[in-house]
Amino acid sequence: MRYEELTIEGRNTVIEAFRSGKTIDKVFLLDGCQDGPIRTILREAKKRDTIVHFVKKERLDQMSETGKHQGVIAYTAAYEYGTIEEMLKNAEEKSESPFLILLDNIEDPHNLGSILRTANQVGAHGVVIPKRHAAGLTATVAKASAGAINYTPVAKVTNLGKTIDELKEKGLWFVCGDMDGESMYELDLTGPIGLVVGNEGSGVSRLVREKCDFAASIPMYGDIDSLNASVAMGVLSYEIVRQKLQKANGAG
Repeated sequence: MRYEELTIEGRNTVIEAFRSGKTIDKVFLLDGCQDGPIRTILREAKKRDTIVHFVKKERLDQMSETGKHQGVIAYTAAYEYGTIEEMLKNAEEKSESPFLILLDNIEDPHNLGSILRTANQVGAHGVVIPKRHAAGLTATVAKASAGAINYTPVAKVTNLGKTIDELKEKGLWFVCGDMDGESMYELDLTGPIGLVVGNEGSGVSRLVREKCDFAASIPMYGDIDSLNASVAMGVLSYEIVRQKLQKANGAG
C-alpha cells in the first residue's frame, strides 16, 4: 500500500495525522514549547515510538512550506512499513530458508534505495532498519529502488541487537560485513540467514557486531580499502545466493 510523502504542518493537523494511523517518521517541535497540543503530540509520538527533534524557530521556518507551522512539522513515510513476521511467513510460504538484510547506520536514502533494489533481485524476504540513524521510506528511496519498494518489505525496529536475538530464537544466524572478518569464500553462508550491513564510514556498530555469529570480509584487490554500502551488500548477498544454489544443486 502506497502513501503519498507529506510534510504536515500545524498542531491540530499533526495530532489528527497521528490519530488517523498515518505512518509518521519524524516530528520537529519548537524547542521549549510545552503547551497542551504540544504535550498531546509528544504523547502520540511516544505511543508510536516516533522520533522527535526539538529545534529552534529558525529551523522550523526554513523547513516550512506554508509559513504556518505553529511550532510543529511532521514527516510521513512515502510507503507503509512491513513486519518481520510477514517476511518470515513469506519465506515459509515459498518453502525457502529466511534471508533477511539488516541495515545499521545507513542514512543515505540513495543507498537504501539501491539496497532495496538488490535485495529484491537476490530474493531476500525483507529489509530491517532501525528507527534511529537510518533513512526512512521517502520518495527519494522509492525512486532509487526502481520499483523494488513495492515488492520487498521494510520493517522498522527500535533495537537492532534485540531483533537479532529474537530472530536467533527463530533459527536464524547472522553474518555481518566487516573488513577484519573472515573471507566470505571461507564461510558457510547457507541456511536461515540475516546479513548485517553498516555504512562505509563507521561500518557495523560494535554492539550489533557482537551479536553476529560471523564477520565476513570481501577480498579487495585495488588501492582503496572499502566499498559503497549498497555495493558491499550486493557482493555479500550474491555470495549467499551462490552458496545456496550450489548446496541445492549438490543436494539434487
